[in-house]
Amino acid sequence: MEITAAMVKELREKSGAGMMDCKKALAETNGDMEAAIDWLRAKGIAKADKKSGRTAAEGLVAIVSGGVRAVAVEINSETDFVARNEAFQDLVRGVANVALSTDGSVEAIAKAAYPATGKSVEDTIKDAIATIGENMTLRRSALLTVEDGVVATYIHNAAGDGIGKLGVLVALKSTGDKEALNAIGRQVAMHIAATNPLAIRAEEVDAAVAERERNVFIEQSRASGKPDKIIEKMVEGRMRKFFEEVALLSQAFVINPEITVGQAIKDAEKAAGAPIEVTGMARLLLGEGVEKEESDFAAEVAAAAKG
Repeated sequence: MEITAAMVKELREKSGAGMMDCKKALAETNGDMEAAIDWLRAKGIAKADKKSGRTAAEGLVAIVSGGVRAVAVEINSETDFVARNEAFQDLVRGVANVALSTDGSVEAIAKAAYPATGKSVEDTIKDAIATIGENMTLRRSALLTVEDGVVATYIHNAAGDGIGKLGVLVALKSTGDKEALNAIGRQVAMHIAATNPLAIRAEEVDAAVAERERNVFIEQSRASGKPDKIIEKMVEGRMRKFFEEVALLSQAFVINPEITVGQAIKDAEKAAGAPIEVTGMARLLLGEGVEKEESDFAAEVAAAAKG
């Protein structure tokens, strides 16, 4: 039976076990979800405690750069207190360093050897969970490379060297001066941190997202009661504005709103001494998309009082 990514994800959520363990459990049990959970429990991987079920939405993002190659990883913890723990910070940095030599995928990073322990990254994180007493997850990663140029980086709300709450990577392809490229690259990365663009260029915005916006604009314009030809022009005008607002190169540059990001990069070509092309970007905001558990403090106190 084919073991799909969706099956692995489901088992991971149910058991709290690592991705590779879940994949192996499903393979051993021919895709039977309940049998796979039992297999994990029998191996001592899915334990009866509740650590693996607790929401991990805090933590840190780490970035490591190798000039033409840079990686960002997000490792979550349950509390900000643990995120301030030196051992946890070292772990996050260490995982990012390991990630730089992989293809950048979470699966590859999890399998990779962690030098300080001699174990895989996944098993090293498991050991940290047992030591620190909180659930932790290697949640996301991003790797950007260029053949010639730089991958500029930026960490916002830095908690230490190369770690913080928000990490951005920007790949700039150019034969120009590396110092000049890093300077404009860092500014563009700061811009991305602030604006979270959907794509680099307007034509690269997801077609489904653009179509959804267009349909909303059509309905809003129809409410005006104007003729169809006028409505069509209104919608096209709104779509142009939409693309300007969500595509990186057409956005007003946060450092100088009088010009676009595209113009700022063009202006930087003089200092760099060569054309500059943005070939990639990645933005990892800590906990983005994680549904945090809402706790009832009064109920927690009552439960504790009952023992």
